[in-house]
Amino acid sequence: MNTHNDASSEHRHKALRFLTAGSVDDGKSTLIGRLLLDSRAILADQLDALHRRAAGGSIDLSQLTDGLEAEREQGITIDVAYRYFTTPRRKFIIADAPGHEQYTRNMVTAAAGSDAAVVLIDITKLDWRAAPVRLLPQTRRHTLLAHLLRLPSIVFAVNKLDAVDDAEAAFRAVRHALLDFAAGAGIVPAGIVPVSALRGDNIATQASWPWYTGPTLLQLLEALPAAEEPQTGALLLPVQYVAREGGGLGHQPRTLWGRVARGRVRPGDKIRIHPGGETAEVVAVWHAGVAVDGCATGQSAGLVLDRQVDVSRGDWIMGLEPAQAVEVAVEPVDSLHQLPPESTALPRADVSSAHSHTSRGTQEFGATLAWLDTEPATIGRKYWLRHGHRWVVGRITAIASRLDIHSLADVDAQTLAVNDIGRVRLQVQSPLPLESFADNRVAGAMIVVDPATHRTSGALMVEALA
Repeated sequence: MNTHNDASSEHRHKALRFLTAGSVDDGKSTLIGRLLLDSRAILADQLDALHRRAAGGSIDLSQLTDGLEAEREQGITIDVAYRYFTTPRRKFIIADAPGHEQYTRNMVTAAAGSDAAVVLIDITKLDWRAAPVRLLPQTRRHTLLAHLLRLPSIVFAVNKLDAVDDAEAAFRAVRHALLDFAAGAGIVPAGIVPVSALRGDNIATQASWPWYTGPTLLQLLEALPAAEEPQTGALLLPVQYVAREGGGLGHQPRTLWGRVARGRVRPGDKIRIHPGGETAEVVAVWHAGVAVDGCATGQSAGLVLDRQVDVSRGDWIMGLEPAQAVEVAVEPVDSLHQLPPESTALPRADVSSAHSHTSRGTQEFGATLAWLDTEPATIGRKYWLRHGHRWVVGRITAIASRLDIHSLADVDAQTLAVNDIGRVRLQVQSPLPLESFADNRVAGAMIVVDPATHRTSGALMVEALA
């Protein structure tokens, strides 16, 4: 029996979370509407409403995702819209991300919980007869952000080929530009597909283009892998909720709930609490309301310990011994980087005085910072940082460079403006159990929040620990 092929097949058939990205009016909402229409995921009353609005003309498929009144009035996507559809081969959850630079933070939010990105390119906006073809800034920016956020698959969809006089030449020119850009950024595209979202060419059905014999966009999506963190390594679990049985009275055991970020946990395992440092033994593991033999990366778990220790939301549970690799069916991982409402009052900072050490946490580190605020990122200013479910105060101690999205070169910078991507060093007030983002998307990621306005200011991906 070929266990590798069996595992790969199971991996591919898990629900795929993907987002559509790209510049304004590249056809992202129309593409999703076409996927919903061709997969018969639209209710009859929704379709009737679209026909009534069309008044005998062509229906506007983008209205299936642009739900806000301001979106329909302006003809743009502002908020992230999520839609679900299924085919005989797979289930899908789509995030329609806005293309406007002003709403890049919404695109980052959608990407943080996705397995793949479909980056659309509007061929009518490019001078495809020029050599080389110059891609739009948002095409580059969204692709780079998807790559930095470790999405396993990035697909380019060259859209609106029905609107050019030589579709083959236009596609080949843009494809060459995309491959050059991807190679310079260290990206291996999962595919480059010519499409017309408006007509449905090469979306779910093959277009009548003799010069293209590759898969349709839907066929490609059906074969993409879902993102999973490595199953090996010592247990790492951010505590999201502490359930007190019996109302917290007497000596009733408490259950510590969270989603396993790395490794596996089972009864009998020895664990340590960060930042308190207390150790205990796991006596029971709960999942979906029942006691189980163990839980692995990506699964929600409730742990009951052999003794009462000081644990609260925001703490981390860490295994004392490396866990063994295990084959476990894992549900799609929900994003741990959801942005807090602007009206939310942030908790007080942790003022632990523990010293930086690999086994006890890290206070100084390097990171890639995607800046999303109109107020520039400046050296020395304090920000709130959210790591898992923990809030700490931190500051930028140095800005090493800023990425030029056109040349892909690192340039000197003293500040980072809105939508800039840079390499920085930070210092936090209390030690955190950090991992490199390349190794773990949960322990290696943070959001940055302005303490004065409560706006989400940036997304951090940890690079190197001090």
